[in-house]
Amino acid sequence: MFVLVLLAVPAVEVFVFIEVGLAIGWLLATVLLLGISLLGVPLLRIQGRSALRRLSLAMSERRAPGRAALDGALGFLGCILLVVPGFVTDGLGALLLLPPTRALARGWLSRRHARRVMSLAATAVRFSPRGGHGEWSADVESTAVEDDRDQLGA
Repeated sequence: MFVLVLLAVPAVEVFVFIEVGLAIGWLLATVLLLGISLLGVPLLRIQGRSALRRLSLAMSERRAPGRAALDGALGFLGCILLVVPGFVTDGLGALLLLPPTRALARGWLSRRHARRVMSLAATAVRFSPRGGHGEWSADVESTAVEDDRDQLGA
């Protein structure tokens, strides 16, 4: 599947570039393609700072940072897609920079991967002490000793 995507994306990009070049002219299509790619670089920096700010705010307010982190990752992906030359990737990147489409993508990803996360959590329980039955043992009675050589008899 991954190899198919690696082959299909460049082929689609070349086809769309040829069609856009025939419609608006080769020079204008090339300038537009390079201009959008150059615009993506400062947007990448802006999105990164914004994502860090939202993540930091969520942490300082003691909220779960998952939404802010996923939002930042989708914004980062949108900017990366803008930097990659190609009209199709630029279109997808621009869509990911818009808050409504980013919210749709975030919801889709959350629904799609919730089952995997729950499965991972259920599997991790098997490796917990007592197979997930009981609580973690703690040294509540202070039975730990300091490593004093005189006390250890060494």
